[in-house]
Amino acid sequence: MDIFSQIALNFLEPAYWIAICAGAFIGLILGAIPGVSATMAVALILPFTFGMPIIFALALMLGIYSGSVYGGSIPAILFKTPGTPASAAVIFDGYAMTRNGEAGTALKVAAFSMLGGGLIGAFILLLLAPQIAVLAVKFGPSEFFAMALFGILVIVSVSEEPFFKTMVATLAGLMLSCVGMDPLSGCARFTFGCASLMEGLPFVPVLIGLFAVAGVFGSSSDELMAHGERLKSAGGALIPALGRVWRTVAKSSLIGTFIGSTPGAGCDIAAFVSYGIARNSAGDKDKFGAGEPKGVAAVESSKAACTSGALIPLLSLGIPGDSVTAILIGAFMVHGIAPGPLLIENSAPLAYSIFTTVVFVQIAVFIVAFLSIKWSALVLKCDPRFVKVSILALSMVGSYAMRNNMFDVWIAIIFGIVGVIMSRGRYPVAPFLLALILGQMAEVNFRRAFLIGGDSAAFIFERPATLFILALAALFIIFSIARRIKFHFGRIKQ
Repeated sequence: MDIFSQIALNFLEPAYWIAICAGAFIGLILGAIPGVSATMAVALILPFTFGMPIIFALALMLGIYSGSVYGGSIPAILFKTPGTPASAAVIFDGYAMTRNGEAGTALKVAAFSMLGGGLIGAFILLLLAPQIAVLAVKFGPSEFFAMALFGILVIVSVSEEPFFKTMVATLAGLMLSCVGMDPLSGCARFTFGCASLMEGLPFVPVLIGLFAVAGVFGSSSDELMAHGERLKSAGGALIPALGRVWRTVAKSSLIGTFIGSTPGAGCDIAAFVSYGIARNSAGDKDKFGAGEPKGVAAVESSKAACTSGALIPLLSLGIPGDSVTAILIGAFMVHGIAPGPLLIENSAPLAYSIFTTVVFVQIAVFIVAFLSIKWSALVLKCDPRFVKVSILALSMVGSYAMRNNMFDVWIAIIFGIVGVIMSRGRYPVAPFLLALILGQMAEVNFRRAFLIGGDSAAFIFERPATLFILALAALFIIFSIARRIKFHFGRIKQ
């Protein structure tokens, strides 16, 4: 069967569309639950796909993957409670829009940006997958170290809090990322004899604590009620908002696709890097953090494009781009298919069916997301006491579900208290969080590059890509310091 016949056969098959739509809906629901990551959502559904035809199984899992990536932004925008780690970046402007009474507009901008980013990423996957995969796979330890450092410094550069407090929060995150077993030597570090800390601080419970639990402890019912009362003024500014963000969507989609195609990077880095670049390249950067639709668009489009980008090394080289695509390899192997360079040559109809499925999945997720916006925003009109109890209950369940370990629940509670203290002391949470995520990645790859370079840091100057990424990170910090100095002297003159 030729390529076009296979695609047409899929298009006319009701079960194919049921798999896509069911995946989009299930993913949206699971993604909106704090603690249920895209990886967990896809892993939960994998055993149910073993008896399906391969394209139906992939349609279902890709729908769940993309749906959960968007679903995590719903509680992040409405309640400052990210459902997935990558959705933490949308809090900056998404939750600010909710405070301004524009929750409906924020959700719509997020949905449209997700569609734009997903389609751009899907078409890049279709047209340029082999070329991008060859470029991305050349990244070695030094490039991954530079990329991790770049991600941390980008979010440091966009923080509005005092520079000293931003650096304290960042260094605290880097220190805590060292907890657990040394990834190279295997020695235990700062575990104090606790076996649950051997794998390091569990990231999802920390995330839930810093945002969800801290939000419940730190916000009053009156504040949530005020968001609901202001909701009636939301939604009217959608078209002007979309007109302002299309350039941001295009730029962030390209960034998200490339970062997604880099094995081991993932949506977390893509979201924060895209937000930082969007803010630093905007003429009205002061609006970011106060309810700027461009901030929402940058995060959502890059996340959606990243899901397509992660498939590039998988389908072209047989290398998973992130943890979700690693699970998809299992689906391929169960059906006796090896993803990689020979996939397009030996199974062209299947390969191009996957490419078109990615496009259809993005459209289906958008439709499900757009239809859910009205009902999602109406949650703000519920009794605030019920909302806070529900968030706390889901947070505890999400923390426990990661490893079925009560220790993680206590971690979420402890970091909930830490989050409240940081908020009241004006210590930014985002740099702390991203340093915790990327700290181990930066440390491991620096040490590997150091060893490969003969116990020398000269690798920084020997690899052009590494030098370029680090120079770009330095520019972000320089511009951030210059902006702060200019603002400081401006206040003195006034």
